[in-house]
Formats: sequence, structure tokens, C-alpha cells
Amino acid sequence: QLQLMESGGGLVQPGGSLRLSCVASGFTLDQYAIGWFRQAPGKDREGISCISSSDGATHYVDSVKGRFTVSRDLAKNTVYLQMKSLKLEDTGVYYCMIASLSYWGQGTLVTVSS
Repeated sequence: QLQLMESGGGLVQPGGSLRLSCVASGFTLDQYAIGWFRQAPGKDREGISCISSSDGATHYVDSVKGRFTVSRDLAKNTVYLQMKSLKLEDTGVYYCMIASLSYWGQGTLVTVSS
């Protein structure tokens, strides 16, 4: 049974950092690419980053490039999203998903506020 479980969200001040985790079960990370999405209040869900299954190549949207880093630990079957220099507009629910199956985790809330 496929499962994705995000964690690591919370309240952080502008300029702060958080690391989100996405623990996968029922499959291995070398089988499927994993995407990170976020949904800000009142806005559509947007894709912000992804990591490929084959070689771990990463991609980012411009709004997070240079601030966010996606990585994976194959032994732990976990994908991470390291977020630095957080801004107010980074607030939202963050989801990981299996790109090719459109299978989503339950999300974790990140609130950037002073």
C-alpha cells in the first residue's frame, strides 16, 4: 500500500529555516519521482520542487530557487525539503506526491510569521 507522510511543519519567523520530511512506504524512491507542492491560503496548489527517481536530479521553481533544497535518503526512503530564508509568502500547506501517480500525502502546515 502506497503511503506518503509529511512532517516538520510549524511556525517560523521570516528569515528562518525549516526542514520538511516525506517518508514513503509501499514503494522505493528509486521507482518514482517525488514532487513538493504547497497551497497558500486562498490560492491554488503549486508545484515548487521535484526529485527524480533515477539519479536524484532536482528542479525548483524560481520563487524558491536558492532558498529551498530537496534531497533524499534512499536508506530511510525519505525525501527532505530544506527551506531557508523563509518569507511570509512561503506560508501554506506543503505536500509531497508521487508525480506519475498523482498520489498525495496529507500535508504539513508551514506558517511564516513575525
